[in-house]
Amino acid sequence: MFQPDDQGADASTALPIVLSSPQPEPRYETLRHVLFGSMAAVQNTIKLLHRLNYAEPNDWSKPQPTQKPNEVMAVLTRKVKVL
Repeated sequence: MFQPDDQGADASTALPIVLSSPQPEPRYETLRHVLFGSMAAVQNTIKLLHRLNYAEPNDWSKPQPTQKPNEVMAVLTRKVKVL
């Protein structure tokens, strides 16, 4: 039977104990972004993504020339949470 404590609580003020199930561990996957374009376009895009707080410029690979004239590519690899 419910016994009020010294502070005057009664059965109408008692709160039920709620047990919650453990949250599943978040799952992460590796994601790669690849930029292709002129050196200026690639650098501008990297700077834009930095201003948007998406990635640090140093997180990108050094731009590498492709087989197309005046084209470079840069890669960003990061872990993202999958819901």
